[in-house]
Amino acid sequence: MSLTEALLAYLAAAGLLTITPGLDTAMVLRTAAAEGPRRAALAALGIGCGCLVWGVAVALGLGVVLAASQGLYTAIRWAGAAYLLWLGANLILKPRERFEFAGETPRGGNWWLRGLTTNLLNPKIGVFYVSFLPQFVPHGFAPAPFIVLLAAIHFVLGLAWAAGLILATRPLKTWLERRAVVRWLDRLTGGVFVGFGLRLALERR
Repeated sequence: MSLTEALLAYLAAAGLLTITPGLDTAMVLRTAAAEGPRRAALAALGIGCGCLVWGVAVALGLGVVLAASQGLYTAIRWAGAAYLLWLGANLILKPRERFEFAGETPRGGNWWLRGLTTNLLNPKIGVFYVSFLPQFVPHGFAPAPFIVLLAAIHFVLGLAWAAGLILATRPLKTWLERRAVVRWLDRLTGGVFVGFGLRLALERR
């Protein structure tokens, strides 16, 4: 596979992966609606940085260790599940009465750190990267730096997708200011987080 073929194939595969609805999408949408575009961008940046960290770890060989070590995988998986369950439970049990749009004091805290932590505590990303990224390393290229490049491309795709999601919330601002909608969206997002947390806790390799 040539360099051009590898990059085109990877762009197609990573693009589909990026737009597939999941925890990252839920976090960005909810933060954009609840706390404004700047904080949503920070959450997206944190998520992307988490992917970069996993990409570098896989390039350095940690992904192989994670895939081989049941104990390490289980420890990270349980930590990630507990974190998601905590986030989800807070949203379900203590939904907001109104959203805090840009310029107001955030209730959610450091959303860059939340996005980063969510990805770092999900060992499935590491295992996925170690099985996915090497397939797109063209013949004749050093695997480690090329894997980091692929992770960086995924990072850029993720930020572009997050930007689209954030922009999509702006026309809905009036609707999102309704109290019932606010509480419903918080509880729905919390349910998504709890669902992902339970799935992560109960999954078997």
